[in-house]
Parts: sequence; structure tokens; C-alpha cells
Amino acid sequence: MYKMKILIACEESQRVCIEFRKLGHEAYSCDIQDESGGFPQWHIKRNALDEAYTGKYDMLIAFPPCTYLSNAGARHLYPQGILNEERYKKGLEAKDFFMSMLNAPIKHIAVENPLSSKIYNLPAHSQVIQPYQFGEPYMKKTLLWLRKLPLLKHTKVLHQYIPYINTKNYLQGVRNPKERSKTFVGIAKAMATQWSNPKYIEQLSLFEHIS
Repeated sequence: MYKMKILIACEESQRVCIEFRKLGHEAYSCDIQDESGGFPQWHIKRNALDEAYTGKYDMLIAFPPCTYLSNAGARHLYPQGILNEERYKKGLEAKDFFMSMLNAPIKHIAVENPLSSKIYNLPAHSQVIQPYQFGEPYMKKTLLWLRKLPLLKHTKVLHQYIPYINTKNYLQGVRNPKERSKTFVGIAKAMATQWSNPKYIEQLSLFEHIS
């Protein structure tokens, strides 16, 4: 079996880490917070960017903070039509972190984030996915930036779904930002099974979705 060493950056839930572990890979979640997935032996508590630059890993899957980059918070950038300089500065810092993840010295990279504000001019994304394309009955638009990884194939497309973040249809506890940021299990399973599939591993040099 082809065994990879994988860093799941900015992940405390361990949802993606666990799915790769199920397939026999040496995967580690990494965050400045304690893990909540139940496997502290698979968790590295430190700055995920520092860990990404150690040269130890074959693959990086990163979930950098999106609070100041997300288009959903763009209204806070121009309160009363005036640029909020403090928030803009935090957004630029978040962009630097994002780009450092995307450019980490690791062969195979996936970075996940929601749609960002145009003012930050992030590079073009590789793919847009929705939870309902992976067996989860929710709509939550998510973007992927990929380096030497294939696009995720849909696993189970549902035709009935509701917005994940909606005042009338909240999941229990979804108001909590930490809960909202957790990767859907269906997407985590797809990442693990498809991005560690040997037939993809043999051809990964063909995939370069970022110029």
C-alpha cells in the first residue's frame, strides 16, 4: 500500500484526518487549539503554518481562517461607505497566511475557503463544491485551490437540501462559528478516498490547476 504523510492544517475537528487514518495514511490534524475529534495522538498543537514548512509531509490540506477574507463579511469593510482600515489590515494578514499555505513546500496541496472579497484579489480557485454533492442535505458554497491534486468527484448528489447557515433552518449548535467551520463528513470522505487513491497518486504530476 502507498502510504502518505499528510498534514491537515487549521483542523481541530479531525474529520478529514480521521478519514485518511481509516485508509492507513499517517495523517495529522494541526491547530493552535486542542482537538475535539477524540484522537490527541494524531493532533499537533502549534501554528499550522510553521508545521507546513518543516518539509515532513507529502500532502497538505488546509482550512485557513476566513473571517476577514470571506465575502460574507464584506459589509464590515465599508461601514457607512468608508473603508475600515483595521479590518482591511486583518484581511491582508489573512491573505498572507492563505498564500503561504498555498505555496508551502509540499508536493500535493488543497486549500479550502469560502468566496472571498474581491478587494483581496486571491488567485483563481480550482473548483467549487457543495455539501449536497457529497450526500449532505445542505447548501454551503465552498472553494478549493488545488496543486497537483485532481478535482473532487461528486459522490452522492442530493436534490433536496437547505441552506446550512439560515436563521430558519439552523442545525443544532450551528450558530457557533467553530461548529460552522467543521468539514462535512461526506466531503472529508471524498477527500480521503479520492486524493489517496493509488491510481491518482501515479498520475498526480498531470494535475496542476493553479498556474
